[in-house]
Amino acid sequence: QVQLVESGGGLVQFGGSLRLSCVASESIFSITVMGWYRQAPGKQRELVASITDDGSTHYADSVKGRFTISRDNVNNTVLLQMTSLKPEDTAVYYCNAFMVDTYWGQGTQVTVSS
Repeated sequence: QVQLVESGGGLVQFGGSLRLSCVASESIFSITVMGWYRQAPGKQRELVASITDDGSTHYADSVKGRFTISRDNVNNTVLLQMTSLKPEDTAVYYCNAFMVDTYWGQGTQVTVSS
């Protein structure tokens, strides 16, 4: 059972930046895919970005060029660097890990004011 703990959320102004961190309770070296999802009020949870064990990345069209996902296998951490934030980026952001089973963190709130 992998436990994921997110941090780094908060309130930021339009155009600002935040870096989200997700720390896993065990080695992420063998985790096939790690990703960040978000869920805004009244909307479905959506994939923001993902990174595979070989470093391949995927981004939602809405965040391409603004967000960067990276993984640190030594520190069992996945980061999401978010820049040029917009009010529509406001959501609870969840860390996700997939290796046979799927694991979720508890989420961290990101609020972007206009």
